[in-house]
Amino acid sequence: MNAPRTPKGIPAWSMAVAAMLAVQLSNALSVPVIDQVGPAGTAWLRMCFGAAFLWMIARPAIRSLRARDLPALVALGVVTGFMTAFFLAAVDRIPLGTAVAIEFLGPLTVAGVMSTQRKALAWPLLALIGVVLLTEPWHGSIDLAGVGFAAAAGACWALYNVLTQHVGDRFSGISGLSLTIPIAALAILPIGLPQVVGGEFSWWVLAAAAGIALITPVIAFGLEMLALKRMTHTAFGTLLSIEPAFGILIGLLVLAQSPTPMQLVGIAIVIIAGAASQRNGRRDNAPVATHHSPTTAQETP
Repeated sequence: MNAPRTPKGIPAWSMAVAAMLAVQLSNALSVPVIDQVGPAGTAWLRMCFGAAFLWMIARPAIRSLRARDLPALVALGVVTGFMTAFFLAAVDRIPLGTAVAIEFLGPLTVAGVMSTQRKALAWPLLALIGVVLLTEPWHGSIDLAGVGFAAAAGACWALYNVLTQHVGDRFSGISGLSLTIPIAALAILPIGLPQVVGGEFSWWVLAAAAGIALITPVIAFGLEMLALKRMTHTAFGTLLSIEPAFGILIGLLVLAQSPTPMQLVGIAIVIIAGAASQRNGRRDNAPVATHHSPTTAQETP
Protein backbone atom coordinates (compact mmCIF):
# COMPACT_ATOMS: atom_id res chain seq x y z
CA MET A 1 0.00 0.00 0.00
CA ASN A 2 1.34 3.40 -0.94
CA ALA A 3 1.13 5.15 2.41
CA PRO A 4 2.42 8.68 2.83
CA ARG A 5 5.41 9.36 5.00
CA THR A 6 5.99 11.77 7.80
CA PRO A 7 8.55 14.58 7.42
CA LYS A 8 11.04 12.45 9.35
CA GLY A 9 10.66 9.56 6.93
CA ILE A 10 8.51 7.37 9.18
CA PRO A 11 5.73 5.70 7.17
CA ALA A 12 2.27 6.68 8.38
CA TRP A 13 1.14 3.04 8.28
CA SER A 14 3.88 2.03 10.74
CA MET A 15 2.64 4.62 13.23
CA ALA A 16 -0.90 3.26 12.85
CA VAL A 17 0.25 -0.34 13.44
CA ALA A 18 2.29 0.69 16.49
CA ALA A 19 -0.76 2.53 17.82
CA MET A 20 -2.93 -0.58 17.45
CA LEU A 21 -0.49 -2.74 19.36
CA ALA A 22 -0.21 -0.09 22.07
CA VAL A 23 -3.99 0.18 22.42
CA GLN A 24 -4.48 -3.57 22.81
CA LEU A 25 -1.56 -3.87 25.21
CA SER A 26 -2.95 -1.09 27.39
CA ASN A 27 -6.39 -2.71 27.36
CA ALA A 28 -4.96 -6.05 28.48
CA LEU A 29 -2.88 -4.39 31.20
CA SER A 30 -6.01 -2.59 32.40
CA VAL A 31 -7.70 -5.82 33.50
CA PRO A 32 -6.13 -5.88 37.03
CA VAL A 33 -7.04 -2.23 37.49
CA ILE A 34 -10.62 -2.96 36.37
CA ASP A 35 -10.84 -5.59 39.11
CA GLN A 36 -10.06 -2.87 41.67
CA VAL A 37 -11.93 0.23 40.48
CA GLY A 38 -14.22 -0.96 37.67
CA PRO A 39 -14.07 -0.30 33.92
CA ALA A 40 -15.36 3.28 34.06
CA GLY A 41 -13.05 4.06 36.97
CA THR A 42 -10.10 2.66 35.05
CA ALA A 43 -11.02 4.63 31.93
CA TRP A 44 -11.35 7.83 33.97
CA LEU A 45 -7.97 7.39 35.67
CA ARG A 46 -6.35 6.72 32.30
CA MET A 47 -7.85 9.87 30.83
CA CYS A 48 -6.82 11.96 33.87
CA PHE A 49 -3.21 10.81 33.77
CA GLY A 50 -3.20 11.05 29.98
CA ALA A 51 -4.34 14.66 30.17
CA ALA A 52 -1.59 15.49 32.67
CA PHE A 53 1.12 13.85 30.53
CA LEU A 54 -0.09 15.51 27.33
CA TRP A 55 -0.15 18.96 28.91
CA MET A 56 3.43 18.47 30.03
CA ILE A 57 4.42 17.38 26.51
CA ALA A 58 2.33 19.52 24.16
CA ARG A 59 1.45 22.66 26.14
CA PRO A 60 -1.50 23.62 23.88
CA ALA A 61 -2.00 27.25 22.95
CA ILE A 62 -5.45 27.65 24.46
CA ARG A 63 -5.62 31.38 23.74
CA SER A 64 -5.41 30.70 20.01
CA LEU A 65 -8.61 28.64 20.02
CA ARG A 66 -11.54 29.91 18.01
CA ALA A 67 -15.23 29.30 18.67
CA ARG A 68 -15.56 27.17 15.56
CA ASP A 69 -12.88 24.79 16.89
CA LEU A 70 -14.82 23.91 20.02
CA PRO A 71 -17.56 21.62 18.63
CA ALA A 72 -15.08 19.18 17.07
CA LEU A 73 -12.80 19.23 20.13
CA VAL A 74 -15.68 18.63 22.54
CA ALA A 75 -17.18 15.91 20.34
CA LEU A 76 -13.86 14.08 20.00
CA GLY A 77 -13.21 14.34 23.73
CA VAL A 78 -16.61 12.92 24.65
CA VAL A 79 -16.36 10.14 22.07
CA THR A 80 -12.84 9.23 23.23
CA GLY A 81 -13.88 9.00 26.88
CA PHE A 82 -16.91 6.83 26.28
CA MET A 83 -15.12 4.68 23.69
CA THR A 84 -12.57 3.77 26.35
CA ALA A 85 -15.15 3.25 29.09
CA PHE A 86 -17.43 1.10 26.93
CA PHE A 87 -14.57 -1.03 25.65
CA LEU A 88 -13.12 -1.69 29.11
CA ALA A 89 -16.63 -2.66 30.25
CA ALA A 90 -16.70 -5.16 27.37
CA VAL A 91 -13.24 -6.54 28.21
CA ASP A 92 -14.47 -7.06 31.77
CA ARG A 93 -17.07 -9.48 30.40
CA ILE A 94 -15.81 -11.06 27.17
CA PRO A 95 -12.36 -12.00 25.76
CA LEU A 96 -10.22 -9.17 24.42
CA GLY A 97 -10.05 -10.51 20.85
CA THR A 98 -13.82 -10.94 20.68
CA ALA A 99 -14.39 -7.43 22.01
CA VAL A 100 -12.03 -5.94 19.42
CA ALA A 101 -13.72 -7.80 16.57
CA ILE A 102 -17.16 -6.57 17.61
CA GLU A 103 -15.86 -3.03 18.11
CA PHE A 104 -14.26 -3.17 14.66
CA LEU A 105 -17.70 -3.36 13.04
CA GLY A 106 -18.10 0.36 13.77
CA PRO A 107 -15.23 1.80 11.71
CA LEU A 108 -15.63 -0.92 9.08
CA THR A 109 -19.25 0.09 8.52
CA VAL A 110 -18.23 3.75 8.23
CA ALA A 111 -15.57 2.80 5.68
CA GLY A 112 -18.19 0.91 3.67
CA VAL A 113 -20.67 3.78 3.79
CA MET A 114 -18.01 6.34 2.78
CA SER A 115 -16.79 4.21 -0.12
CA THR A 116 -17.76 5.29 -3.63
CA GLN A 117 -18.66 1.68 -4.39
CA ARG A 118 -21.96 0.49 -2.93
CA LYS A 119 -20.80 -3.11 -3.02
CA ALA A 120 -18.39 -2.16 -0.24
CA LEU A 121 -21.34 -2.50 2.16
CA ALA A 122 -21.09 -6.26 1.70
CA TRP A 123 -17.87 -6.34 3.70
CA PRO A 124 -19.36 -5.21 7.01
CA LEU A 125 -21.96 -7.95 6.57
CA LEU A 126 -19.20 -10.51 6.02
CA ALA A 127 -17.42 -9.21 9.12
CA LEU A 128 -20.66 -9.64 11.07
CA ILE A 129 -20.62 -13.33 10.13
CA GLY A 130 -17.10 -13.52 11.55
CA VAL A 131 -18.27 -11.89 14.77
CA VAL A 132 -21.08 -14.45 15.07
CA LEU A 133 -18.50 -17.22 14.79
CA LEU A 134 -16.42 -15.46 17.45
CA THR A 135 -19.24 -15.11 19.95
CA GLU A 136 -20.68 -18.61 19.24
CA PRO A 137 -24.21 -17.74 20.41
CA TRP A 138 -25.39 -21.30 19.74
CA HIS A 139 -23.53 -22.38 22.90
CA GLY A 140 -25.89 -20.23 24.95
CA SER A 141 -23.07 -18.68 26.96
CA ILE A 142 -22.81 -15.34 25.17
CA ASP A 143 -22.58 -12.30 27.45
CA LEU A 144 -25.09 -9.90 25.91
CA ALA A 145 -23.96 -7.01 28.09
CA GLY A 146 -20.36 -7.52 26.99
CA VAL A 147 -21.39 -7.64 23.34
CA GLY A 148 -23.51 -4.52 23.82
CA PHE A 149 -20.65 -2.59 25.40
CA ALA A 150 -18.30 -3.65 22.58
CA ALA A 151 -20.87 -2.54 19.98
CA ALA A 152 -21.27 0.82 21.74
CA ALA A 153 -17.49 1.19 21.75
CA GLY A 154 -17.53 0.42 18.02
CA ALA A 155 -19.99 3.24 17.35
CA CYS A 156 -17.71 5.58 19.31
CA TRP A 157 -14.67 4.23 17.45
CA ALA A 158 -16.25 5.06 14.09
CA LEU A 159 -16.89 8.64 15.20
CA TYR A 160 -13.44 8.81 16.78
CA ASN A 161 -11.68 8.06 13.49
CA VAL A 162 -13.62 10.73 11.60
CA LEU A 163 -13.21 13.36 14.32
CA THR A 164 -9.54 12.55 14.95
CA GLN A 165 -8.68 13.25 11.32
CA HIS A 166 -10.65 16.50 11.42
CA VAL A 167 -9.00 17.72 14.64
CA GLY A 168 -5.60 16.55 13.40
CA ASP A 169 -6.06 18.74 10.32
CA ARG A 170 -6.77 21.77 12.50
CA PHE A 171 -3.97 21.40 15.04
CA SER A 172 -0.30 20.58 14.60
CA GLY A 173 1.28 17.47 16.06
CA ILE A 174 -0.57 16.21 19.13
CA SER A 175 -1.69 19.60 20.40
CA GLY A 176 -5.28 18.71 19.46
CA LEU A 177 -5.01 15.54 21.52
CA SER A 178 -3.84 17.55 24.54
CA LEU A 179 -7.12 19.47 24.33
CA THR A 180 -9.48 16.53 23.79
CA ILE A 181 -8.20 14.12 26.46
CA PRO A 182 -9.03 16.51 29.35
CA ILE A 183 -12.53 16.77 27.84
CA ALA A 184 -12.67 12.96 27.77
CA ALA A 185 -11.79 12.86 31.48
CA LEU A 186 -14.54 15.37 32.29
CA ALA A 187 -17.08 13.53 30.13
CA ILE A 188 -16.74 10.22 31.97
CA LEU A 189 -16.12 11.71 35.43
CA PRO A 190 -19.79 11.13 36.50
CA ILE A 191 -19.46 7.38 35.89
CA GLY A 192 -15.74 6.96 36.59
CA LEU A 193 -15.25 8.76 39.89
CA PRO A 194 -18.00 6.82 41.74
CA GLN A 195 -16.37 3.53 40.73
CA VAL A 196 -12.98 4.71 41.94
CA VAL A 197 -14.39 5.94 45.27
CA GLY A 198 -16.53 2.84 45.76
CA GLY A 199 -13.92 0.34 44.54
CA GLU A 200 -11.13 -1.49 46.31
CA PHE A 201 -8.66 1.33 45.84
CA SER A 202 -4.94 0.71 46.41
CA TRP A 203 -2.04 3.02 45.74
CA TRP A 204 -0.60 0.67 43.16
CA VAL A 205 -3.72 1.36 41.08
CA LEU A 206 -2.57 4.95 40.55
CA ALA A 207 0.87 3.84 39.42
CA ALA A 208 -0.60 1.23 37.10
CA ALA A 209 -3.14 3.66 35.64
CA ALA A 210 -0.40 6.24 35.06
CA GLY A 211 1.78 3.71 33.23
CA ILE A 212 -1.12 2.50 31.11
CA ALA A 213 -2.12 6.09 30.31
CA LEU A 214 1.37 6.74 28.97
CA ILE A 215 0.76 3.90 26.49
CA THR A 216 -2.86 4.86 25.78
CA PRO A 217 -3.98 7.59 25.31
CA VAL A 218 -0.63 9.42 25.11
CA ILE A 219 1.47 7.29 22.76
CA ALA A 220 -1.24 5.32 20.95
CA PHE A 221 -3.73 8.13 20.32
CA GLY A 222 -0.88 10.49 19.45
CA LEU A 223 0.39 8.09 16.80
CA GLU A 224 -3.13 7.60 15.44
CA MET A 225 -3.67 11.34 15.14
CA LEU A 226 -0.36 11.82 13.32
CA ALA A 227 -1.10 8.87 11.03
CA LEU A 228 -4.62 10.06 10.19
CA LYS A 229 -3.23 13.46 9.20
CA ARG A 230 -1.64 11.66 6.24
CA MET A 231 -4.05 8.82 5.52
CA THR A 232 -7.59 8.51 4.21
CA HIS A 233 -10.25 6.69 6.23
CA THR A 234 -9.97 3.97 3.58
CA ALA A 235 -6.25 3.42 4.13
CA PHE A 236 -6.60 3.57 7.88
CA GLY A 237 -9.47 1.09 7.66
CA THR A 238 -7.19 -1.31 5.80
CA LEU A 239 -4.77 -1.31 8.68
CA LEU A 240 -7.56 -1.51 11.25
CA SER A 241 -8.50 -4.85 9.74
CA ILE A 242 -5.55 -6.47 11.51
CA GLU A 243 -6.45 -5.06 14.92
CA PRO A 244 -8.74 -8.01 15.85
CA ALA A 245 -5.72 -10.26 15.28
CA PHE A 246 -3.69 -8.03 17.62
CA GLY A 247 -6.47 -8.38 20.17
CA ILE A 248 -6.29 -12.17 19.95
CA LEU A 249 -2.48 -12.12 20.17
CA ILE A 250 -2.30 -9.78 23.17
CA GLY A 251 -5.17 -11.62 24.86
CA LEU A 252 -3.26 -14.87 24.46
CA LEU A 253 0.13 -13.53 25.60
CA VAL A 254 -0.98 -11.24 28.43
CA LEU A 255 -4.31 -12.67 29.60
CA ALA A 256 -3.89 -16.33 28.58
CA GLN A 257 -7.17 -16.20 26.62
CA SER A 258 -7.00 -19.04 24.09
CA PRO A 259 -9.46 -18.84 21.17
CA THR A 260 -11.26 -21.91 19.87
CA PRO A 261 -10.74 -23.04 16.25
CA MET A 262 -14.15 -21.62 15.34
CA GLN A 263 -13.20 -18.27 16.86
CA LEU A 264 -9.98 -18.24 14.85
CA VAL A 265 -12.05 -18.72 11.70
CA GLY A 266 -14.24 -15.83 12.81
CA ILE A 267 -11.22 -13.58 13.34
CA ALA A 268 -9.87 -14.53 9.89
CA ILE A 269 -13.19 -13.59 8.28
CA VAL A 270 -13.24 -10.22 10.06
CA ILE A 271 -9.68 -9.48 8.92
CA ILE A 272 -10.42 -10.48 5.31
CA ALA A 273 -13.56 -8.34 5.29
CA GLY A 274 -11.69 -5.36 6.67
CA ALA A 275 -8.82 -5.62 4.21
CA ALA A 276 -11.03 -6.27 1.20
CA SER A 277 -13.22 -3.24 1.92
CA GLN A 278 -10.34 -0.79 1.46
CA ARG A 279 -8.64 0.50 -1.64
CA ASN A 280 -6.28 3.36 -2.55
CA GLY A 281 -5.77 5.01 0.78
CA ARG A 282 -3.18 7.71 0.33
CA ARG A 283 -4.19 11.17 1.47
CA ASP A 284 -2.46 13.41 -1.05
CA ASN A 285 -4.08 16.72 -0.19
CA ALA A 286 -4.17 16.81 3.60
CA PRO A 287 -4.80 20.32 4.93
CA VAL A 288 -1.99 22.07 6.75
CA ALA A 289 -2.73 22.53 10.45
CA THR A 290 -3.60 26.09 11.39
CA HIS A 291 -2.89 25.92 15.13
CA HIS A 292 0.56 25.24 16.52
CA SER A 293 1.77 24.33 19.97
CA PRO A 294 5.23 25.42 21.16
CA THR A 295 6.54 21.87 21.18
CA THR A 296 4.96 20.49 18.02
CA ALA A 297 5.01 23.21 15.42
CA GLN A 298 7.93 21.60 13.64
CA GLU A 299 5.79 18.55 12.87
CA THR A 300 3.46 20.39 10.53
CA PRO A 301 3.74 19.05 6.96
